[in-house]
Amino acid sequence: MDQNFQTSFIPKKPLAEDVVVRSGSVNIFLILSIFAFFAVILGSGGLYFYKGVLAKQVDTMSTNLNLAKGRFEPTEITRLQTLDKRLNAAEELLSNHVAISQIFTILQQYTLKTIRYTKFSSSIADPAGLKVNVKMSGQAIGYRSVALQADMFSKNKNIIDPSFTNLSLDNKGNVLFDLDFSVDPTFVNYKQVIMNNSTSQ
Repeated sequence: MDQNFQTSFIPKKPLAEDVVVRSGSVNIFLILSIFAFFAVILGSGGLYFYKGVLAKQVDTMSTNLNLAKGRFEPTEITRLQTLDKRLNAAEELLSNHVAISQIFTILQQYTLKTIRYTKFSSSIADPAGLKVNVKMSGQAIGYRSVALQADMFSKNKNIIDPSFTNLSLDNKGNVLFDLDFSVDPTFVNYKQVIMNNSTSQ
């Protein structure tokens, strides 16, 4: 029997290192997986809890709304709605109403004593803008009176484009004429007139 035969049970390479490395890499993935699992569980639980809170808030608001509706009587609500419609209609009528009396006021203030009018008619040219056209006929003592009257009207900002036409003489020597002009919409707007009167008082 050979006496030089030697056996050794000590491994030449450190096998424990491989085991440790493998076990360390497995532990990292395991820890990450566990962390992700618990994060999903916590997130699901939070969403479930939040959903319950929202559902409770919706129920509370619905209850409060029903209580608020119950406090108002249906007949009172109908009455208020009817009143609101009437107020809106009155506001619209007031805004679109034309105060023709304003035209007579300005004619009284700016007409010469040598001029008199024999005919008057008015028409609304633009309902949205309340533009009023005026057509008149009259008599003047001489052409000079017509010229002076035309000059006075042209200096008034509320009278737009005054035009004296069809000048002729009657059998007494008076000058007959036709007069056309427009009126500033704000001047004949009834609502604006009321507001101006209230501020001036």
